[in-house]
Amino acid sequence: MIVKQSVATQRATGAFALLDSLKQHGVKHIFGYPGGAILPIYDELYKFEERGELEHFLVRHEQGAAHAADGYARATGKVGVCFATSGPGATNLVTGIATAHMDSIPLLVITGQVPRAMIGTDGFQETDIWGITLPIVKHSYVVRDPHDMARIIAEAFHLCSTGRPGPVLVDIPKDVGAEQCDYMPVKPGDVKLLGYKPTIDVDSHLCTQALDLIREAKKPLLYVGGGSIAAHAHDEVAQLAERFSLPVTTTLMGLGAFDEHHPLSVGMLGMHGTAYANFGVTQCDLLIAVGARFDDRVTGRLSGFAPDAKIIHVDIDPAEIAKIRRPDVAIVGDVKQVLQEILAQSKDDKIDPDQTQAWLAQIDIWKDDYPMVAPHYDDQLSPQEVIVEVGSQAPNAYYTTDVGQHQMWAAQFLKNGPRRWISSAGLGTMGFGIPAAMGAKTAVGDAEQVICISGDASVQMNIQELGTLKQYDIAVKTIVINNGWQGMVRQWQERFYGERYSSSRMEPSMPDLVKLAEAYGVKGMRVTHPSQLKAAIAEMLAHDGPVLMDIHVHKNENCYPMVAPGKSNDEMLGLPEPKSR
Repeated sequence: MIVKQSVATQRATGAFALLDSLKQHGVKHIFGYPGGAILPIYDELYKFEERGELEHFLVRHEQGAAHAADGYARATGKVGVCFATSGPGATNLVTGIATAHMDSIPLLVITGQVPRAMIGTDGFQETDIWGITLPIVKHSYVVRDPHDMARIIAEAFHLCSTGRPGPVLVDIPKDVGAEQCDYMPVKPGDVKLLGYKPTIDVDSHLCTQALDLIREAKKPLLYVGGGSIAAHAHDEVAQLAERFSLPVTTTLMGLGAFDEHHPLSVGMLGMHGTAYANFGVTQCDLLIAVGARFDDRVTGRLSGFAPDAKIIHVDIDPAEIAKIRRPDVAIVGDVKQVLQEILAQSKDDKIDPDQTQAWLAQIDIWKDDYPMVAPHYDDQLSPQEVIVEVGSQAPNAYYTTDVGQHQMWAAQFLKNGPRRWISSAGLGTMGFGIPAAMGAKTAVGDAEQVICISGDASVQMNIQELGTLKQYDIAVKTIVINNGWQGMVRQWQERFYGERYSSSRMEPSMPDLVKLAEAYGVKGMRVTHPSQLKAAIAEMLAHDGPVLMDIHVHKNENCYPMVAPGKSNDEMLGLPEPKSR
């Protein structure tokens, strides 16, 4: 429903209405790949690019477009936009849409479709992308009339970016893009969707109940998820932690929401979390879950997850409340506003430092007993020391990852600021890293470093996007942790499948990654010995353009700590003997 209008109409095509509506909503960059059904839109896009009003990046595969738009959104908090044509173009976006859906990323997906009269006839490159993506979008549209274009795009932006963020699909038949209409722009904020009412207002009474539990707790733990980053609530998280001396643990999606150099930080929890975070969540008496959804990779065996703790759960999505654990206090609302209310109510609190002193001392003992230390070998590189070195030389970079062991090592050893950690968490999408880095770098510009941490298996999933990096001179640095395996698969096969390494070895057919990078016109580098590492990373960072660095590491290094399937978080594999014994 349009609630106000202040702009005169004009005769224009549906394609013009689409692109001008994107411009009206602040879009500057689009990632996509053309095809027959979307050609009217690309023809109009040509004119917008000539006028300098929009910039399009031609990816080499539609999945790259979705991941690039996703990375753009994660780095900025703005809606990322991608285009693809009908049929296989649209279906190639599905993995990227599902990735954004699982991680609650605001993504606007525009697909071409066969002309209206051909819908349902199995025409050339016809696919019901509306139906295919129904379970993995926040909402979806098929534009049947170009007069509706401006309203639909305005609604799509509103849906993407309010409440719990997520992807929205807009499918546009070819003749709708070409047809003339009376176009009237609809500006941001000029629509209201009946029946769509995200909970924004804060229930102060519930905040008081939560505050009472926080004041009483002797072993509290603040458990912070990606919702805190989506809400731009990192300042409030820090204030709450410091006011009540709350140790802070984060999920994979929550990394960067709290300064990991802070003495109250206990790092990431869960399957490959720190020992002190996992012991902490098992023994706490109050768990304050802020923008987190109790994912199975976090909880381990559910009956062993914070078994003696009272639970406060704060989340924008009421569907997440009590889905996994029933909280003692449930607050549905914007995380930032909820925390601001709790902080306002507690501004005069004087905290007794003795109340949590024993708890904080115990956490310090766990930190001393089970530190996160990168192993070192005289003649081989450990993957962890590669991560530590790049983190040391580029401490403020934006980091994207692919999925596997290298992702977990990066999560364990990098210390990131808000929105500077960009990784596929819920779906675990290999091939995410390079295109996501491309989108992030496009968003943040030349002043910021963007580094992709990948593996030798993951990197081959979307390595063709090196061509996009080269074409548009997008200076992403890609580090490949190369152990010749699908590393996490190999680790599970070693531990749980009797060392039967079925279809997990990549080495026999591994391409020469340096030559492959150079074939795309990208600088390729190789590191094989610890003595080369520091200088090579410095050279990579200094290069004015994209780089792919192939770093050969210890082939059998495993990622620990590890919570095995069916075990509780305090039953970790790979822990050293504690120093305090």
